[in-house]
Amino acid sequence: MVPPRLLGGRWVGAAAEALQAPLMAGGDSVLDAWTVSTPAQAQQHGCVHYVSDGQWLHGCAVIDEGVLGMQAAAHQAYADVFAVLAASPCSQLLRVWNYFAHINADAAGTERYRQFNAGRQQAFIDAQRSAFDGSPAACALGTHGGPLRVYFLAGRQAPLPIENPRQVSAYRYPATYGPRAPTFSRAALADVGGGRAGLFISGTASIVGHESKHLGDVRRQTEESLTNITAVREAARARGGLAFPASEMFYTVYVRHPEDLPTVREVFERSVGASSHAAREAIYLHADICRAELLVEIEAHGFASARSTT
Repeated sequence: MVPPRLLGGRWVGAAAEALQAPLMAGGDSVLDAWTVSTPAQAQQHGCVHYVSDGQWLHGCAVIDEGVLGMQAAAHQAYADVFAVLAASPCSQLLRVWNYFAHINADAAGTERYRQFNAGRQQAFIDAQRSAFDGSPAACALGTHGGPLRVYFLAGRQAPLPIENPRQVSAYRYPATYGPRAPTFSRAALADVGGGRAGLFISGTASIVGHESKHLGDVRRQTEESLTNITAVREAARARGGLAFPASEMFYTVYVRHPEDLPTVREVFERSVGASSHAAREAIYLHADICRAELLVEIEAHGFASARSTT
């Protein structure tokens, strides 16, 4: 059997290159890694460092805002990402992870997350990429310092976008949430080869329709987030015919206030099973959520074979 080779990933915890989103449980540091079985080559373009084996491409754009401001920095980061993808056979964006400092802070009269959304959406439009239907799965979290980091995973085939029937699609949010809507689908369902599919679920919070729910109640927000993830998994099963059991997926749980971790963890483990693969492998990070009133956000990914239909 060919040993796996590292395609890419993100360090969390105490590692030198880690996000400034501290690991809340499970050791000092963790590498959330993506591996392949064939040789992969590392390259750089602009602010993007990336690795590809010709079938898959994982990269990270790192840009210090400096005098640019968040909107311009987001646009530049995504412009460089799209330049990399345009020159690669792995041109189809599946999943994106966005991290930057002080996501809820006001800058020049506009929240930084809203500035980020404006820059991101314009970069999609400029690159003639879908900023609406068909956009990739994604998340955007606030760190406690450091530059803008945009991690991404791309492949040769376009994924199937999945939406949540309980929620308004993010790219159709009303203007009350900012002049430009967020650019992501609730999940992406992709053929990962070998008769298997991968489901990449975007960062998911306590939102029903387009409104935040259960303000100030971290327990109910966690429950609502998990209900939304269940709805996305069911939507993926309806579209792709494959089941992705909650207990077998990989989760990252972002918690705004460290003192809320015991409650969040208890609700999460009750949902997926305290002794399940999901509970053992879950990563808990201290990070800010894209809306100031939201206390927790959960993302997930998992894999299924053609036999996984129940």
